Amino acid sequence: MGEPLLVAWLLVALSAASAASCLARAKDRGEAVMGAGMAVMAVPASVLDPHRWVAPVFAVVYAAAALRALLPGTHAAGHRVHHVVCSAAMVYMAVAMAQAPPGDGHAMAMGGAGTPAATGLLLAYFAAYVLRAGVRLAFPPLPATGALIPGAPGTPGPGGGGASGPAPLRHSAEVAAACRVSMALGMLVMLLLL
Repeated sequence: MGEPLLVAWLLVALSAASAASCLARAKDRGEAVMGAGMAVMAVPASVLDPHRWVAPVFAVVYAAAALRALLPGTHAAGHRVHHVVCSAAMVYMAVAMAQAPPGDGHAMAMGGAGTPAATGLLLAYFAAYVLRAGVRLAFPPLPATGALIPGAPGTPGPGGGGASGPAPLRHSAEVAAACRVSMALGMLVMLLLL
């Protein structure tokens, strides 16, 4: 399966942009590491053949990220589970990349590696995540009855008479959600190419 170089470079761009966006938000550094790793994995094998060094380095880095995500912290339990699954998927893809024959001419150096059951489970998870999170991003829930409407008199925000101004766009919840959706979509494509 010789996937087009364009797909690999688009994955590099998507992953690098997601990593940069996450890095701009101080609390999303773990997701920035995930995006950067995805960008490195997606570089075409003709440019960078990471078979020999990526597996041990990525396996250690993302296994540590999975363990860190298990610790109670600032994220909700569901978000921690998502980080664990993402980190496990990165370890899985790194090991699959190491098992693929080097220099096989694929745009991504993973063709044919991995076990179908594990790949299928990860594909199902990321497909469901992208659909669910994408729908929530496109159609946000309506505010509850009686909730404050941003911008209304007496509410914080622009034009609302509050003391604080709007948060920078890069810190908005929508940008964080879009970043997660784009990384999950990139993970889905990488698993499809596995």
